[in-house]
Amino acid sequence: MSSNIVCQKMLLAFMLFSVTMWIFFLISQNSSKLWAALNTSISFYHWNASMKSSCPEILMEQSKSPTKTDLRVREILKKINRQIPPRPFLNHSSTTSARESTATILNLQDKYCIGDQLDILLVAKDYFGRRKEYGGDFLRARMSSPALKAGASGKVTDFNNGTYLISFTLSWEGQVSLSVLLIHPSEGVSALWRARNQGYGKIIFKGTFVNGTAQVSAQCGLTQNSSKELCKYLYSGGEEVFYCMKPQDMPCASLTHVCTRQQDVSYLTAKEKDLFQKSNIGVEMMKDPKYIDVSQCNKTESKRKRCETGTEIPTPSGYTLQGRWVTAQCKQRLLNSSQINDCLKGKLIYLLGDSTLRQWIYNLPKVAKTLKPFDLHGTGVLKKHLLLDAERHTLVEWKKHSHPFVTVQLYSVIDDGYIPREIDRLLGDKDTTIVFTFGQHFRPFPMELFIRRAISIQKAIERLFLRSPDTKVIIKTENIREMHTDTERFGDFHGYIQYLTMKEIFKDLHVDTIDAWDMTIAYGTNNVHPPDEVIRKQIDMFLNYIC
Repeated sequence: MSSNIVCQKMLLAFMLFSVTMWIFFLISQNSSKLWAALNTSISFYHWNASMKSSCPEILMEQSKSPTKTDLRVREILKKINRQIPPRPFLNHSSTTSARESTATILNLQDKYCIGDQLDILLVAKDYFGRRKEYGGDFLRARMSSPALKAGASGKVTDFNNGTYLISFTLSWEGQVSLSVLLIHPSEGVSALWRARNQGYGKIIFKGTFVNGTAQVSAQCGLTQNSSKELCKYLYSGGEEVFYCMKPQDMPCASLTHVCTRQQDVSYLTAKEKDLFQKSNIGVEMMKDPKYIDVSQCNKTESKRKRCETGTEIPTPSGYTLQGRWVTAQCKQRLLNSSQINDCLKGKLIYLLGDSTLRQWIYNLPKVAKTLKPFDLHGTGVLKKHLLLDAERHTLVEWKKHSHPFVTVQLYSVIDDGYIPREIDRLLGDKDTTIVFTFGQHFRPFPMELFIRRAISIQKAIERLFLRSPDTKVIIKTENIREMHTDTERFGDFHGYIQYLTMKEIFKDLHVDTIDAWDMTIAYGTNNVHPPDEVIRKQIDMFLNYIC
């Protein structure tokens, strides 16, 4: 027994010796290949080890690889940043002073003629009377004749050295008042731009989730700023997202309503806030003479083409006289009731936007008296509104645009009117018209949000024109609003940047524009919801485009 064990041990030792010798033989024959294999294995080991520790970060970077939209958003923001460089200031006295600045009419005359251009050279100075060496002041130029119910905006050219050229096209006869308002100095403009893009904290969203008889509220928002489980509502293929904190025992699909509330949050310093006191906003810069006399001078009006799609909109886009809006780019037709009814026959009209477009729904039945409201059983003013003329097969529908929609009122998200998606749902044809507006509710948020929405809408319009090039699309730009509203959140500077950006993004599309920004300056409304008289003039322009 013991001899067998000894034999087995000797045999095992011999086998181990043979294997060892075989390995050394392989090494001597293929040493270079083997070391390469060993080195490769070691490299892979370290790479795998590092992947285990940093995998989430790497995946995050991969998921954030910039899309074409990302790159375009960055390019637009970069362009705006170049136009609004940082303007730090030591004190209020070093900013632009309306009183110390000078406004001089070039080639001043005793009498002007209709059609003449009047130019004003404005030199900006600070409160010590020192000339400013850079531009960027937010100015608003307007001429008016209150007795004639006449008004028009002026064109402001910034030479970026503290001087500006204000140009007016004289369009009516009589005594004309000239005005150049300093809305914000360049230092205030710079502060507003920085503050706007600093964060989303000025407005918070609250979502209501309903599951049977159970109802729960949860915080929502436009950014992912919580480590808790979130509901994500994707728009435009995931390029735009709305988030809500997921309630316990509630599915994400049970979100039914949303409302908002303003937070006591400001990204302005105390020194910057002083620039936006009521007494510092909209200060008159024109001194004597504030009036000029304009005569007919036997000039005849040049012939203009009728308003049609693709007509370039000049600056200013028109003027008001005796309360009537007169466009600069085309000849309007004054349609009577019979012509309006005939024009609207068989038309499907979709109004997508905010309350400034909802005003159209209230005024259209006064213009086309055969249109009647149809009750869709919703509640509140934010519900979908519908006008019908069953005999003429005419439909007019208004839907609010999607998030952000700033209101303390609960609004339904069930029939959410995300504009790109609404456009994609429409087949379109020669009797279909889409009118959209957005911007007022975007002002309290970083500019990137507005740019992304505009690009998403632009892409949706391009898709629409591929399947139905005859569909009419009309942009209504933002209205100006109350001058002394919450400037950091809702001030017109934010609207003006959006107005220029909108023009840039949609310039190559075959769409029509109702320049409500210029129109409301001309009328001098200074109200986010202009009076019905102004709304009717917007509707008149709309009818000229589609009839």
